[in-house]
Amino acid sequence: MPWPKGQSKPKTGGRKKGSKNKMPGVLKTMILDALDEAGGVTYLAHQATANVSAFCSLLGRVLPTELHGPGEEGEHKVTVSLKW
Repeated sequence: MPWPKGQSKPKTGGRKKGSKNKMPGVLKTMILDALDEAGGVTYLAHQATANVSAFCSLLGRVLPTELHGPGEEGEHKVTVSLKW
C-alpha cells in the first residue's frame, strides 16, 4: 500500500550517519593489486597506445576536475605526447 500524499515514510534503519562505505576501499585495493600483477606502469604505458580511448577515459577519472595553475586566471599549459 503506498504512503498517503504529504506523509513521509518512517526511517527503518540503514547505516548510521557518517559511517563510511567499505566496498569502494576494498574494490580499489583489488584493482591496484591486479594492476601490480599485470605489470604496473609498463602495463599502463602499453594500454596508452593499444587502447587510447579507454586510457583517456581512465585519465579523465583520475585527474582532478579543477586545476589552478600559475597563470593569471589559473591556466596550465599541458602537452600530451604519444609514441607510436
